[in-house]
Amino acid sequence: MSYAPSPRPTFDGPTAIPYDAVTRHLWGDADAGEVADWIYVSSDRIHQLVYGLPPGGAFRHSESFRTIFAADVVYYVLTGTLVIANPDTGEVQRLLPGEAAFFRRDTWHHAFNYSTEPLRVLEFFAPPPSQGTSGAYARAQPFLTDSRYARDGWLGRWPAAAAQEATSRTIHPIGADDVLWHLQGKEHPLLVGLLVSTEHLTVGRIDLLPGQHSEVECHGGDEGVYVLSGTVHVRPHVDSGPNWLELSPGDGCYLPQGTPHQYYNIGGEPASLLFGVAPSYRCGEG
Repeated sequence: MSYAPSPRPTFDGPTAIPYDAVTRHLWGDADAGEVADWIYVSSDRIHQLVYGLPPGGAFRHSESFRTIFAADVVYYVLTGTLVIANPDTGEVQRLLPGEAAFFRRDTWHHAFNYSTEPLRVLEFFAPPPSQGTSGAYARAQPFLTDSRYARDGWLGRWPAAAAQEATSRTIHPIGADDVLWHLQGKEHPLLVGLLVSTEHLTVGRIDLLPGQHSEVECHGGDEGVYVLSGTVHVRPHVDSGPNWLELSPGDGCYLPQGTPHQYYNIGGEPASLLFGVAPSYRCGEG
């Protein structure tokens, strides 16, 4: 398969993105491996998708499909076991559902489904491909000819050198203990956990209790939402367009930069969502 840019679905205003309507795309070739992509949104500020590998599947890189980008990237494991490696440094991380990995620009990466079930990974990527950060950038970088999947320099020094190893990583695992929690709002405090927040991208999780809703908020960047569980209603405060979006697990939502909005759980079961905002999380910036 010759290289072709991924589709870039964009929207003019606040939009619910049902799973059935998500843009499908196949990335890769025989040498790099083929990856199924479900692309939710790819605006001028943020790129959000879910990618999938079958049991035992993997992606590496080839001359046409190189996995080194000019962006901040977060991978959040939905199902399966993700083994992610930097073939340039030999770093390897193993991630289970509910765990994530973060890496910055110019990080080579390969991924393997080390499980007997389909791997599904939610990805947030910024600056997005529309800014020239993906395929064209990757093909302009020196080609990596040799891949390695071990860091033998730590042999004979483990776990004594664990702290030193952590500071040298290019791929950063994010578990439950690595989340930055804060209470957002005064009248209706909402527990928000930030997985990553850089100058380019903020990714976080919100767990809504039954009957709970957030206060009005906005961001200095485009926002993509993905529902993990339960039913989430998003209320955009806009003069025209939809003012009440209903999202089920696997559905997404797009909110343009600066859109005031609220999250609601009007059901009887907890609901959870992940969000990505790029470039700036704070309203009025970006």
